[in-house]
Amino acid sequence: MADNKVRVRFAPSPTGGLHLGGVRTVLFNYLFAKKHGGEFILRIEDTDQNRYVEGAEAYILNCLQWCGLTPDESPVVGGPYSPYRQSERKPLYREYAEKLVAEGHAYYAFDTPEELEQKRKDVPNFQYGHGHRYDMRNSLNLPLHEVEQLLHNGTPHVIRIKMPEDDSISFKDMIRGYVSFETNQVDDKVLLKADGMPTYHLAVVVDDYLMKITHALRGEEWLPSAPVHLLLWEYLGWKDSMPQWAHLPLILKPDGHGKLSKRDGARLGFPVYAMNWEDKKTGELTPGFRELGFLPEAFLNLLAMLGWNDGTDQEVFSLDELVEKFSMERVSKAGAKFDFEKAKWFNAEWIKRLSVEGLKPYVAQVFADKGVTVSDDAKLLKVIELVKDRCVLLTDFYTQGAYFFEQPAEYDINAVKPKWTDAKTDFFNELKAKYTTADAWQAADLETQFKEFTTEKGFKIGDVMLPFRIMLVGGKFGPHVFDIAEMLGKDETVVRIEKALEAFTA
Repeated sequence: MADNKVRVRFAPSPTGGLHLGGVRTVLFNYLFAKKHGGEFILRIEDTDQNRYVEGAEAYILNCLQWCGLTPDESPVVGGPYSPYRQSERKPLYREYAEKLVAEGHAYYAFDTPEELEQKRKDVPNFQYGHGHRYDMRNSLNLPLHEVEQLLHNGTPHVIRIKMPEDDSISFKDMIRGYVSFETNQVDDKVLLKADGMPTYHLAVVVDDYLMKITHALRGEEWLPSAPVHLLLWEYLGWKDSMPQWAHLPLILKPDGHGKLSKRDGARLGFPVYAMNWEDKKTGELTPGFRELGFLPEAFLNLLAMLGWNDGTDQEVFSLDELVEKFSMERVSKAGAKFDFEKAKWFNAEWIKRLSVEGLKPYVAQVFADKGVTVSDDAKLLKVIELVKDRCVLLTDFYTQGAYFFEQPAEYDINAVKPKWTDAKTDFFNELKAKYTTADAWQAADLETQFKEFTTEKGFKIGDVMLPFRIMLVGGKFGPHVFDIAEMLGKDETVVRIEKALEAFTA
């Protein structure tokens, strides 16, 4: 397939939220496709109707949109190989499953769920494969006339692949090199279910063939299924069209022991989903990186560095830079430990890197979500410029900047009260009067005036600077205090001194 245009796909099941491992799979597919001038396809694998969750497909599409990883073909934009939902392609699959049966590579299995359950009880570690397939109710050991009668009567059945015995299957993985499997270790997977829907195993092969997929980049957890898929490519006569495979390393828990899960995030206090996901059935809300305050650029950047690097010390990459630098040769075989502190570092770096204009829509949304009305765009841009270097998450813009738009609701009284004196009350009353009549209102002038007055009154600058900050913002944070006063304006600064004095002296 070397002569063909590179075509890759991400094929999620709409069964819930999108784990950061899933988004990294999207990212690596996207980077590989764009690096080679190819196409990135989104295909929805909704063949398991029992696990289908309402709203999950829209959620996946929204996640990709937020990340800026736009598919070239998808259920939304369409494309030359529509439809892109497997449930809408259902009639296709039986034809291929029946072909496999006819050629002796698959068989009809009529076992009921109860019979299978009983077999699992009777046989420890039961595997429906070479060791037990001839003990079961299937077309391999039932008389032909009985099989035909069962099919004619519409008896529920599945179609299973017949795995070869005492053989090994090998393929070359783009990341892992040659990988080999013993066929006796693999059971006879179901290819077509009783409801006529294909399983992932059959559907992924048929759809990858029909959609001319050239490279299949997917998670390491699919590696045990590879021998079934390799055989299907061969049995269906498509071996020469088989995509190149790459099984991406796992994203591990922070301690490196095991795959990172939703439960780990809940236990350790960080998200593992791209965006908030609410389970419609249970009402359970799983937090996401977006709502926590991550920029999409930072989210993609941190995911790219989980299992890949460009061989240099560079860590901060834009999406365009990632496309330019990406290569499968630099993807690690080993799992990558997730480090939430490092994730936040990426976000802080991207907040610094983005322009105030670039940050404006995000910050405006943060304020809107918190109920803060921002009607002055120019002022918002100035606020972003003042506080951006202090923000790690987008939500920090509220903490670091909300006081520019509304008076503090409360004060860090404990930082002031123990050292408060009548002399300080007098100092700030007089300062208020001075500021009320001030002609100039620039930070430098305000600072000079404040320092001169402090010396005149016999205070050290540290004695009165912290209370002044708390008067304006409510706490021990924020940029240069006189920049804050300049931004607030004369009238608002005077009002805040007055209001705070009442609280400090109560």
